[in-house]
Amino acid sequence: MRLGLNLGYWGAGNDAENLELAKEADALGYSVVWVAEAYGSDGPTVLSWIAAQTERIDVGSAIFQIPARTPTMTAMTAATLDTLSGGRFRLGLGVSGPQVSEGWYGVKFDRPLARTREYVEIVRKALSRERVVHEGPNWTLPLPGGPGKALKLTVHPVREHIPVYIAAIGPKNLELTGEIADGWLAIFYSPEHAAESVAHIRAGREKAGRDMAGFEIVPTVPIVVGEDWRTCADTVRPYAALYIGGMGSRDKNFYKELATRMGFGEQAQEVQDRFLAKDYQGAAAAVPLEFLDATSLLGPKERIAERMRAYADTGVTTLTLSPMLQDLEQGRGALRTAREALELAGLAE
Repeated sequence: MRLGLNLGYWGAGNDAENLELAKEADALGYSVVWVAEAYGSDGPTVLSWIAAQTERIDVGSAIFQIPARTPTMTAMTAATLDTLSGGRFRLGLGVSGPQVSEGWYGVKFDRPLARTREYVEIVRKALSRERVVHEGPNWTLPLPGGPGKALKLTVHPVREHIPVYIAAIGPKNLELTGEIADGWLAIFYSPEHAAESVAHIRAGREKAGRDMAGFEIVPTVPIVVGEDWRTCADTVRPYAALYIGGMGSRDKNFYKELATRMGFGEQAQEVQDRFLAKDYQGAAAAVPLEFLDATSLLGPKERIAERMRAYADTGVTTLTLSPMLQDLEQGRGALRTAREALELAGLAE
């Protein structure tokens, strides 16, 4: 099992620290560093900045939002980043959510599965450097009856195949991910609750006539190092409460639905009620300790190593860490401890 680093959203006041963490991960032999975007900083700019100041580590989008770009624009960006980084780019995609898609991008959030399938098809066609001709419910290239003509990408990516990852939560999206992608970007991944999700991925692979060989399972997992894992869990509470309580509307929140499927439905409802009432401290306090422990790496090195074995046993190929930063040195320490824990667990490649 390999290690990755997720830097989250840029522009939160910790940008210099994030760059230093990316450099630290590069020096420690981490496999990949991921960045996110929502409605603030964009992913490609940050990835190019990091790629220019690292040497070996891959750089990946977790995620580029599908409603933010046409598929051919995403292919252009992927090819450019792969070229600038010397073949180190990984393309992570996701549909975002209704509030961002419709409120920020003005793109109707409908038929997300069909839209994702069509989007990936066009991206891959463009990256293969064949002339892009496509007719579907969301995109038609070239537009009929006008001056447009079928074009092909002029940039040559370093690699013939740039891996595509999809951020998926629901059962149908998980199956689609297994069918059309090279990897799955997971959130709130718990070894104790992963079997059903992995089964959906496997069903998608079988639908495409493939097995799980070569497919990447890449969860992002908060990490807090300390002697008392319960105290460490408190550091993760605001992060979990934001997603379960505030990432979406009262009627449509994918993360709340995931926590409910994991058996925390009553507690997830309380987190959402408190968060939407702007009782953020109360929402954080309402996140169950068991949920935090199941979806995070908490405590001393030995306990983290034990949890890493549990993740590996479920098929995780790259364990992406999200240090809950108090300061830069704590972040660096978390990355070093995680590397030591991986070796202690006997999982280092």
